[in-house]
Amino acid sequence: MRKLITRRRLAVLLGVLTVIVMVLGTLWRSAIRKNRSVPDEPFRIAGNLYYVGHTGMAAFLLTGPEGHVLIDGGYPEHPPLIEESISQLGFDIADVKVLLNSHAHSDHAGGLRALQIASGAQLWVSEGDADVMAAGGKGDLALGPLRHMAMLGLLRFPAPRVDHRFEDGDTIRLGPLELTAHVTAGHTRGCTSWSFPVRDGARELLAVSICSLTLFPFVSLVEPEAYPGIRSDFENSFRRLRSLPADIFLASHANWFGLHRKRRESAAAEDPVEAFIDPAGYLSFIDNEEARFLEALAKQRGEPQGR
Repeated sequence: MRKLITRRRLAVLLGVLTVIVMVLGTLWRSAIRKNRSVPDEPFRIAGNLYYVGHTGMAAFLLTGPEGHVLIDGGYPEHPPLIEESISQLGFDIADVKVLLNSHAHSDHAGGLRALQIASGAQLWVSEGDADVMAAGGKGDLALGPLRHMAMLGLLRFPAPRVDHRFEDGDTIRLGPLELTAHVTAGHTRGCTSWSFPVRDGARELLAVSICSLTLFPFVSLVEPEAYPGIRSDFENSFRRLRSLPADIFLASHANWFGLHRKRRESAAAEDPVEAFIDPAGYLSFIDNEEARFLEALAKQRGEPQGR
């Protein structure tokens, strides 16, 4: 009898906690959605490369005579803002022929389905992220314990149609536009950094957009790893990105490459593009992210920490 009462109490307590979590989750999502609807001003970075992202979630438009390429779709709330930004720059969403993505998380892939419908563009996704993308964010082992939040819908997003899958080193071409995929895995299994030439006047600059080098809290780098090979994936990603001779430093989050500071400097400069030519900042970002990774790895291994 006592065991039955105890079980009932536990069941009631679990039910109450579930309701509380769901209510808090709903309130949290409502507040977040409101903040996500604050637009950023679109502008030209260099040559045929434009910024069309919003609320710190970067999105880039690369224009060409045979159509345009859009990198990342932001949150599910962002497509109308991105479409408006493209229009303000004098371009048409219907001329976007290729959609690319950094990784299959809701803050970068959440708007892809709506943008796919609006533009009719083909979506290319890395082999490592394609299944998670097609499932709307479900099944991402690189999130560690946070992946269970998907059960409450907190990390899910409208699933787009995956038209093409690519491997590390593949090049996506649209007329004269060429973008090379560098799978810099760890943050997700198919996290993709993109490199592409940008012609600005008489000079050609290499733009590199870093996917992410962030390790989520509680994600295991030691046995049992969050997914097999996550530690070596991160280590390879640091090496791979350092090998790219970046001129223009970009990333999936605007603050990582100092977007707003560089835009202010660009507006006041005789050569507006110079503010975005930042190979030193590119390497410094990689160094700082690697240092955080190594610190987390040392803690998980139980190694003594320096003072």
